[in-house]
Amino acid sequence: MMKKFLKNEKGLTLIELLAVIVILGIIAAIAIPSIGGIIQKSREDAVKADALQAINSAKVYMSSNTTSTGGSTTTITSTQLEPYLDVENEDFTVTNVIYDGSDYKFNGTGKAGSVTLTFTNATTKQIKADNKKDTRVIGDSGTNSTADSKQ
Repeated sequence: MMKKFLKNEKGLTLIELLAVIVILGIIAAIAIPSIGGIIQKSREDAVKADALQAINSAKVYMSSNTTSTGGSTTTITSTQLEPYLDVENEDFTVTNVIYDGSDYKFNGTGKAGSVTLTFTNATTKQIKADNKKDTRVIGDSGTNSTADSKQ
């Protein structure tokens, strides 16, 4: 009789399968939103990296074109930076970089998914310190604040 009982036991019962499906559903409900947040943060980090690259390109431009500024402010346009920049993001726009004798300040915009980052006289320190969410202005006028209008 025991042999007959062991031979008939094959596979999983319906209850066991339902338990596994419920567990997988709970894991998916937790994981999917957090993965979406990670992807959005990486897009925003890529836009900030492009802004930092523009500032570094301005530094290279200034060292290559040694003109005495005499303490005055120098504005480096996107056309002047073009040979030094390697940005593949089509939604990233460089307006200019301003060098005031001590700091480089970036002006431009970048789109990271549904979020638009606007840089207004943003220094390297301000760009790296930004940790807000949603559409925002980074730099002097916004002081890393969330913009009023979301796009």
